[in-house]
Amino acid sequence: MTPSTHCRPLRARQIYHGLCPAKSFPKPRYASVRTLYHPDSGGSEILDSEALVLYFPAPKTVTGEDVLELHIHGGSATVKAVLSAIPRCATNTSSSGKGAGGAIIRYAEPGEFTRRAFLNDRLDLAQVEALSATLSAETEQQRRAAVRGSSGSLGRTYEGWRAQLLAARAEMEALIDFSEDQHFDESPVQLARGVTAQVREIVRRIAAHEEAGRRGELLRGGIRIALLGPPNAGKSSLMNRIVGREASIVSGESGTTRDVVEADLDIRGYLCTFADTAGFRTTAHDPGGAGDMRGSPSRTEIGAVELEGIRRARAKALESDVIVVLASIEPNGSGGHEIRYDLETLKLAASCQQCLVVVNKRDAVSSSDLSTLVNEFKSNVLSKVEGLEMAQPVLTSCIEAQNGASAGNDPGGIRAFADRLASMFSSMTSLPVALQDLHGVTERQRQLLAQCREQLEEYIDKIGCVDIEGDGHLEEELVDSEPDITMAAEHLRYAANCLGRITGRGEAGDVEEILGVIFEKFCVGK
Repeated sequence: MTPSTHCRPLRARQIYHGLCPAKSFPKPRYASVRTLYHPDSGGSEILDSEALVLYFPAPKTVTGEDVLELHIHGGSATVKAVLSAIPRCATNTSSSGKGAGGAIIRYAEPGEFTRRAFLNDRLDLAQVEALSATLSAETEQQRRAAVRGSSGSLGRTYEGWRAQLLAARAEMEALIDFSEDQHFDESPVQLARGVTAQVREIVRRIAAHEEAGRRGELLRGGIRIALLGPPNAGKSSLMNRIVGREASIVSGESGTTRDVVEADLDIRGYLCTFADTAGFRTTAHDPGGAGDMRGSPSRTEIGAVELEGIRRARAKALESDVIVVLASIEPNGSGGHEIRYDLETLKLAASCQQCLVVVNKRDAVSSSDLSTLVNEFKSNVLSKVEGLEMAQPVLTSCIEAQNGASAGNDPGGIRAFADRLASMFSSMTSLPVALQDLHGVTERQRQLLAQCREQLEEYIDKIGCVDIEGDGHLEEELVDSEPDITMAAEHLRYAANCLGRITGRGEAGDVEEILGVIFEKFCVGK
């Protein structure tokens, strides 16, 4: 355990000498072994016989203040004893806990050390958010994204953009305020042209940061996966095999899953939320419709509860990042087998940017028959669904996975299924090596970047400069009129404020509110 005290130099020395009487103050940034005594015992009551003490003087500390660290040996009782003794170290301690100079020795509030680091310019707000993400990271990919955002490079980039916008705005406002009294080398049109070139470059780079923010949010918030398919295709069984527990009820009765069942899972370091949904099937009065199911054994009327489950399944699919659509190998009633599928679920999967087709129950037929059925399925069904023409189905068997009865080291093909998902996740979230720091762009930052971009686009609109040839060469759209410099300067001010709100170094007055939201997630004192 490592209790830390952040305080003024005099207070750090008072605490040290109270706990370690007759011992010299440790050399800064060197570890020293000390025996800690209760300050009221006169050196007779030992709290820890071999504590490690380190002193870090301001301003080159994590918070920018003096830091005294006590590395304590023992369990919670020892730590509690030391913590209760620290307030007694201040001279002339009163019952209220106040010592010399009216200072109060108390426990740090949640996030207080980080707040002090921010206020003392040791961290910018983007780094504070990265630290919060590091503390809450549950998977390897979340940890990596958080670490990439903690370097401070994002804050330096946004402060650089803000400085450019402030300088451009200053030139424009000087032109507005003093154009009648002073001679300027540049006309309003020439000044606007030079500034617009910078603005266009910032807009281009903001677009890259926004896209990276969307990818990073998939890592932090988790990738949403919807399992779709006809009843009894094995959606619930597949989910249970992937999750590793009985998250969904499995039954041979159609419509067993009526509501959406969700479970969180770490797949190859990616946080995922699997949603097992109700099976899609058509009603008796809708044969051959959008949800027509080949090989369906019956056209029984569907009850209101199951209809509601299908409606919720459809809604869940539309809001998912990945759709996994299942088909299954079933008897066809004439002594053979066929692949049973639901056309609506295939179309829903095709409409999603990322989808995967799974053919379950591969154990029902021989290898040669399986190959024939899959090839027919690809040529007769998938090739006719726009967006699935090149789909390569994953073949699984939940029964083999459950019993471990399969050749090779991948019973039931579950590992191959997870590998395909992980490859898909990587393509959804990866960035070039040179841009991997952008994984640290949070949703709050992305929204502010979008606001900044909108203001800069408004600036370009007000200034009247367009890239006619598409080659970066700017021409005046309003040839016979002066650009609206006053409104353009205001748009630059708003854009700069958006960037300042990202780092916490601008004019924005909501920094304390933002800090409060972030620090709610911190552990005590961090």
